[in-house]
Amino acid sequence: MTTRRGFLASLLAASSLPTLGWAAAGAPAWIAAARAPGGDFALFGLDAGGAETFRVALPARGHAGAGHPTRAEAVAFARRPGTFALVVDCARGAVRHRLSPPEGVHFNGHGVFIHDGAVLATVEQQADDSRGQIGFWDVAAGYRRMGAAPTGGIGPHDLRLMPDGRTLVVANGGIATDPSDRRKLNLDTMRPNLGYLDLEGAPLEQVALAPDLWKNSIRHLAVRGDGLVGFAMQWQGALSDPVPLLGLHRRGAAPVLAAAPGAQGLAMRGYAGSIAFAGDGAEVAITSPRGGRVQRFTPEGAFLGEMARADVCGLAAHPDGLLASDGLGALIVLSAGRPRLAARHDLAWDNHIVTLPRTA
Repeated sequence: MTTRRGFLASLLAASSLPTLGWAAAGAPAWIAAARAPGGDFALFGLDAGGAETFRVALPARGHAGAGHPTRAEAVAFARRPGTFALVVDCARGAVRHRLSPPEGVHFNGHGVFIHDGAVLATVEQQADDSRGQIGFWDVAAGYRRMGAAPTGGIGPHDLRLMPDGRTLVVANGGIATDPSDRRKLNLDTMRPNLGYLDLEGAPLEQVALAPDLWKNSIRHLAVRGDGLVGFAMQWQGALSDPVPLLGLHRRGAAPVLAAAPGAQGLAMRGYAGSIAFAGDGAEVAITSPRGGRVQRFTPEGAFLGEMARADVCGLAAHPDGLLASDGLGALIVLSAGRPRLAARHDLAWDNHIVTLPRTA
C-alpha cells in the first residue's frame, strides 16, 4: 500500500505552471489506438464528428488510454502484457515520458487519472503468478513511480474511477497467464471478481461470480454517473450454451447478469470486447469482434437488440447514444439501435475508444 502525502507540495507548485488544455489539441472527445495501412501504430484524437484531431506514433500496438482531466495529455498503454506506457503531449504531438513497470511486473492495458489528475493509476500484474496490483505515479514529478497496492485478484485488466471521485473499481479477470506468450495457465481454478478500493488502494468491497460462472473472466468496465457499474466478460469454457457476458452492479447489492437469448447469445462466441453506457445512460452495450455484434441492454439487464458488424470492438458513450469502431476504419453512431456512419478512416481501430474527461 502506498501514501500520497509526500507530494502535495510539488502538486501546488506545478499547478501554477501554464499548461495547454484540450482545446489546443483540437478539442477531441475521444482517443483511440489504431494501425495504419503500412503497419505503423498511433494514438489518435477524435472530435465529436469522428474527425482526426491529432495522431502520435506508438512503438507497437496500443490498447487503451487515459486522458488527463484538464490538460492535453494522454497515456497510451501497450497491449497486455505490456512493458510501456507513453505519456503523450496531444497538443504538440510529442511523447513526454515513457513509463516502464518495475522488474517482474507488466502493464495490463488500462489506467486512469485520479486526485483531479495529480496521480496516474495503472493496472499491473506480477509476471510470476499474475497477482494484480495498481501502480501509482506522481504526475507533477514527471510521472515518478510512487508505489503499488494489490487489486485483490489475479489477472486484472480494466480500472475506472467511480463518480464520487474517491473510489476505484477494478476488473480482476481471474486468469493467470504466461507473460512470454499470453498462454492461459489456470482455467480450471480461475476466480474472477469485481473489486472496489479507495484511492490509497485499501479494499472496500469485492463481488465474486457464482461457482458455475468462475470461467467467466471479468475484463472491461463502464460506470454510469449514478454509480451503476457495467462489466463485460469473456467465457473460458465450452461454447455450447449461451452465457451472460454483461454484468451490472451497485455497491452493496448482488450483481445482475445478462445475456442475449438463444442464437443471438451464441453469436457473441463467448467474448465481450468492450462495454459502454449510452450518452443518456438509458442503455448499456457490449461488443464482440469475434462474433461481429454490438448487443444492447437496458440498465436492468433486459435485451434490447443487436447490430451485426464485422470486427467491431471499440465502444464509447456518444451524445446521441453510442459510438462503435471496427477494424475496417469505421466509426458508427448507434442511436436507439439505429446505426449511422459518423466517419471512416484508412485505419484498423484497436479494441477501445476512450472518452476524454472534458474537451475544454
